[in-house]
Amino acid sequence: MEKKQLSKEEVTLLNSRLGLYSLLRTKKVNLSNALEETAYETELKQHQEELIKLQNWVIKNDKKVVVLFEGRDAAGKGGAIRRITEYINPRHFKIVALNIPTEDERKQWFFQRYINQLPKPGELVFFDRSWYNRAVVEPVNQFCTKEEYQVFMEQVNSFEKMLIQSDTYLIKFYLSITKEEQARRFTNIKQDPLKRWKMTPLDEKAQELWDEYTAFKDRMFEETNTKEAPWVIVDANKKSTARLGSIKHILKVIPYE
Repeated sequence: MEKKQLSKEEVTLLNSRLGLYSLLRTKKVNLSNALEETAYETELKQHQEELIKLQNWVIKNDKKVVVLFEGRDAAGKGGAIRRITEYINPRHFKIVALNIPTEDERKQWFFQRYINQLPKPGELVFFDRSWYNRAVVEPVNQFCTKEEYQVFMEQVNSFEKMLIQSDTYLIKFYLSITKEEQARRFTNIKQDPLKRWKMTPLDEKAQELWDEYTAFKDRMFEETNTKEAPWVIVDANKKSTARLGSIKHILKVIPYE
């Protein structure tokens, strides 16, 4: 078997604390995996340091930031949010993952429960699924009527435009995975006793309803990908790439100092 010739940069990576940990944490040493993991963790830490600077700018200048994470079940939305928020000040951000609406909330204007979660000046808010539930999840699973769906589609662009005009930065991520990758992740979740709780009745039907989800997702992109609030589609088949890609985009579009 041909031996891999390591570059000077790769040797430096492997001799770092992260590199040595990656090499030695398993009984069987895998050089390629250790290099890939160390490079990822090193780059992630660098970008997380920039996120701290970004948040300080948001706080100092009373800015408001809303980041939506959408995608199919098991696409890695929660994991991406955790990497983004891992080191920033918890007093100035919140993660929103709303439960099913209460009876009173069902009678309100649809966007009301989301408006209640929007950021105060100097705050970042991350939505682990958002008002776009009504664009895909709800119609696929018949949780809303056709009329409710249509009203949402007619109002959402105006709602987001008003949000942006109120001096709020709005970023919309869609984490995209293949049907095969979703099936593989579901299998891993079911086999892991620490993760089985993540499987819901909706998850169990996700593969069966794949094409229905695709049809509503495509219409969502077609009608809500506006100049003011474009969709950022992230290839999430590899979690590390999706996490880095999401962070890089946030750092790129928010003009922090």
